[in-house]
Amino acid sequence: MYLEALHVMSNQTTVGELIAAFLEQCGVQTAFGVISIHNMPILDAIGRRGNIRYVGARGEAGALNMADGLARVSGGLGVAFTSTGTAAGNAAGAMVEALTAGTAVLHITGQIETEYLDQDLAYIHEAPDQLAMLQSISKAAFRVRSVETALPTIREAVRIAQTAPSGPVSVEIPIDIQAALTEWPVDLSAPHLTTLTHDEARVEQLANELAKAKRPLLWLGGGTRHARAAVERLVALGFGVVTSVQGRGVLPEDHPATLGAFNVSPSVERFYKTCDAMLVVGSRLRGNETLKYKLGLPQPLYRIDADALADNRGYRNALFVHGDSARVLDALATRLENRIKVDPQFAADLAEAREVAVSDTAKGLGPYRRLVESLQHAVGRDYNWVRDVTISNSTWGNRLLKIFSPRAGVHALGGGIGQGMQMAIGAALANAAAKTVCLVGDGGLMVNVGELATAVQEKANVMIVLMNDQCYGVIRNIQDAQYGGRRMFVDLHQPEFSQFCASLGLKHFRLSSLDDADRLIQEGMAFDGPVLLEVDMKSVGSFETVFAGPPVRKEEPQNA
Repeated sequence: MYLEALHVMSNQTTVGELIAAFLEQCGVQTAFGVISIHNMPILDAIGRRGNIRYVGARGEAGALNMADGLARVSGGLGVAFTSTGTAAGNAAGAMVEALTAGTAVLHITGQIETEYLDQDLAYIHEAPDQLAMLQSISKAAFRVRSVETALPTIREAVRIAQTAPSGPVSVEIPIDIQAALTEWPVDLSAPHLTTLTHDEARVEQLANELAKAKRPLLWLGGGTRHARAAVERLVALGFGVVTSVQGRGVLPEDHPATLGAFNVSPSVERFYKTCDAMLVVGSRLRGNETLKYKLGLPQPLYRIDADALADNRGYRNALFVHGDSARVLDALATRLENRIKVDPQFAADLAEAREVAVSDTAKGLGPYRRLVESLQHAVGRDYNWVRDVTISNSTWGNRLLKIFSPRAGVHALGGGIGQGMQMAIGAALANAAAKTVCLVGDGGLMVNVGELATAVQEKANVMIVLMNDQCYGVIRNIQDAQYGGRRMFVDLHQPEFSQFCASLGLKHFRLSSLDDADRLIQEGMAFDGPVLLEVDMKSVGSFETVFAGPPVRKEEPQNA
């Protein structure tokens, strides 16, 4: 009581409360973390102020994944708190995922008292050269070095995280600075975010080149999730669309002009050979989505990106425009109106390539084709689709289940197993009105299984579809294909999930026959709160086509 009275009398507060108040100004409504002695001044302030929902995760990795999922779905800033040392290290894998995905996440970690910092005293919660570790897994990383620079440092971290190309930013704050008193500032406002400008002459040059095309194709990545209106203008002019996994839903996947994310399907690659221009926008052309940069893409290839270093990365491009994808595409559409004449057969050829790709994928699913159909019928158009790394995602989750909104799709792009369920919790809390559906394997679920308790405690509106084959299925298949069938270390002892879920108070359904798929999926979708739908793969059967890792090509790179 004395300290609170002192704050009122002197217009002072703690740095911890200053940070809490600033995050409110940044529009943060939900934050995640694990409370510790080395972040308590900030979290105490968040709790006392009551303006930000704080979600206590069971581990730091889970907290960062949740913040990542929330940011991807909301388009806003994800915020996560960890302690220092071991705790900050626990978050590293999740930070790498956010960095891979370009997610705007603010990671605030504590630090020991400045008096003892960097003296190799084996002080509790200290890690040697922690800032260097944070720099390696973040877009940028800072240490707050004084009371006076705490707010400016956090403000700059938020600005960098949200400025394209966006990414996670870490800030470590020594505990004595968090607890120190400071004057309330006059200005608590969020940072000013600027949108990239572009060279109009380059856009004119690009328009002149594309005006010659008769069969032009857009490759859309995650950097176009805010550019739907501009994309639609170009589609109306006759452009076709193919997307990366991160670019799914920028154009609704039932639109006749899109190939969706069937970017490496043989029928689509054959179609690429008939195209006379490709414009890659906001995409890294990731290795596993281009057959390790050997996928034959249309020529000439042009590129638009907020990252100036994307110029000629992976594939050589005939022309590069550095700028914001929405602005550049909009300017490009204006310049191409009444100038481009697309081959009348182009749309029909695109549709045929898509239908063959969809059919080939569906044939490989065997009995699980019915599961996909039941899910598509139940989810409708307004849902979030979050996936972990698992065979089911690689075979159908990344492509076959349609997405209709630019921010509805979330996937562990860095290939880390066991991150999907936590990202789904964040996605559900970002958009509580829409059901979040999460696809996981049993191996991945168990990596951070404790976060199921977080889902229950927070009443996250998520249906977790658990594909349970009681092993690391993709590793088993690789061992069969490449290691003479020697199945080493892939069998997994798993809990009886019905009992495990009952102990948590988590709704559970077991799907042993796909005859029950429609009913159980609809019940799960209708339930308000977390649900685990366990697909007993040993009872249902195997996929028609064995998946043994991403497709590869042995010949020399094309267009590289």
